[in-house]
Amino acid sequence: TEPASMGSSTMPSTLDTAIDSLPAPDHERSDSWGPEVLEQIEWRRFEAVCEALFAQAGFEPRVEPGGGQRATLLWLHSRHAQGPVAVASCRHWLNRPLGVVDLEPLKTAMATYQLKRATCVTSGGFTRKALEYAHKHGINMLDGPALLGLIGRRRPEQQQKLLDIAYEGEFWRPTCISCGGKMVERTTAAH
Repeated sequence: TEPASMGSSTMPSTLDTAIDSLPAPDHERSDSWGPEVLEQIEWRRFEAVCEALFAQAGFEPRVEPGGGQRATLLWLHSRHAQGPVAVASCRHWLNRPLGVVDLEPLKTAMATYQLKRATCVTSGGFTRKALEYAHKHGINMLDGPALLGLIGRRRPEQQQKLLDIAYEGEFWRPTCISCGGKMVERTTAAH
């Protein structure tokens, strides 16, 4: 796959036109929060949900993009303090548990800004060593089930807003970590 918008050519090839004109696959939206929502959405939608969830908790999140191999950091600000009061990382990795190496940027951010609070949010899980490391360094951990539990404790209208954010636009189509455009599948014609 490659970014949907490469920008150099104004005339798409016949093959590109044929692929781009295909109807979008049937992507069902869930009516409520559950594990299937985390499975259906791509990484950028997951991060947007995390950002909105922290905003609902009263923080003003400021995003430091990551994507790919780097987690997105959310600097959590309060109207009652100068600078960030906490930091969070968001990682939409369903099939790989996060390890100690994934938590080190949070520990560094906490030390740099003398923060007492940090949270690591993932759609998947954590290794045992990561959980031990987090406990030792005061990092709050939210795996997929804990995240869904937290969302489930929100008011119904807040849950719906988070669901709308999760399913915004082409929620299933991955976002390119380099350019921020949506990825499209390209195929080559047989000769």
